[in-house]
Amino acid sequence: MADIAERVYAHKWKIDPIIRSLIDTDFYKLLMCQSVFRNKPDTQVTFSLINRTKSIRVADLVDEGELREQLDHARSLKLARGESTWLRGNTFYGKRQMFRPDFMEWFEDLRLPDYHLERRDGQYELTFEGKWPEVMMWEIPALAILMELRGRAVLRDMGRFELQVLYARAMTRVWEKVEKLRDLPDLRLADFGTRRRHSFLWQDWCVQALMEGLGDKFTGTSNCLIAMRRDIEAIGTNAHELPMVYAALADNDQDLARAPYDVLADWQEEHDGNLRIILPDTFGTRGFLENAPDWLAGWTGIRVDSGDPAEGAEIAIDWWKSRGEDPRKKLVIFSDGLDVDKITALQDHFAGRVRVSFGWGTLLTNDFRGLVPDDALAPFSLVCKAVSANGRPTVKLSDNPNKAMGPADQIERYKRVFGVGEQERRAVVV
Repeated sequence: MADIAERVYAHKWKIDPIIRSLIDTDFYKLLMCQSVFRNKPDTQVTFSLINRTKSIRVADLVDEGELREQLDHARSLKLARGESTWLRGNTFYGKRQMFRPDFMEWFEDLRLPDYHLERRDGQYELTFEGKWPEVMMWEIPALAILMELRGRAVLRDMGRFELQVLYARAMTRVWEKVEKLRDLPDLRLADFGTRRRHSFLWQDWCVQALMEGLGDKFTGTSNCLIAMRRDIEAIGTNAHELPMVYAALADNDQDLARAPYDVLADWQEEHDGNLRIILPDTFGTRGFLENAPDWLAGWTGIRVDSGDPAEGAEIAIDWWKSRGEDPRKKLVIFSDGLDVDKITALQDHFAGRVRVSFGWGTLLTNDFRGLVPDDALAPFSLVCKAVSANGRPTVKLSDNPNKAMGPADQIERYKRVFGVGEQERRAVVV
């Protein structure tokens, strides 16, 4: 096991590139990329970095030269032979050859496209433009690079002993969380913490802690590189990116209303079983389910990623009942702002009513709250989203208006088309 404190201390001599591999990314990005490669390969998109926590002036903390160095290193990476063999030959979600030969041939030749970087008012404006399958692969590396560079900036002046104590305290915190969760009956929990992790080494340590501490209750990790190295399951399905871009491509309101279901129709052609998970909140969960075609009710489950998680799950349960489905056979995956108390409460609340699983993110892999002066390592809400497709702006409404994004006039149009009324504003945890 790596001595993380010593490696962090040695970062002063520029070892440990932040992104080590093209598969140091979330599994759902690869699944979505294959779908896009098949269905929308020539769509031109723009992705942009968005810091929701304006009080964190990232450009004042992270040196531009170091940022460019890490971004350029990521652009130099190419899929290694062993990584290709793992993707081509491994079994994912019970399916052999999840990734088609034509996609793998493309992925084996992929180099991340160029980027555009500017500083503006204490923030970095980082954008990526080009064909959708290529540009979308920047999302996770870009976020991981910014988050880790911010952490390195805070830790740079700490000595060896101070770093050892810091990481000992952080490790104790993670293990105390594991001890609280290990006795929960029927717990199913995965690591979803790649995008806003403290560092790659720290995420890897957290995964190993969950493997030992939770045993079979730990179902795997979203991080493909860690899944390969630790011989555990790679976990993930699909994300808001797909309906956001499909919707932006719609030519009229009728096509816009149909776009979220077109995404899942395309998805259904490729996947079955536990990969048939609905993410309904992109343009409002309640309206999405009320207008959903009957065939979607037969899917395996739903992921709840914004708004009140218990309310979102109750809406899903009522919807399944209204469509003649037994909720006890369905799966609800919670993945928004989770920590031990919320996981425990949701597990207890829905026990016996629905199958429950958790995708534990930032507060697993980046919980250094209160461990350094001025809380300078506290996690913050940084995202990298598709902001346009073929020159048209994208929109996300979410079940929490504090997570909404897009031009104001388009947000109002989408709310009208999807029948979204008043929404409760909730603090965005991470």
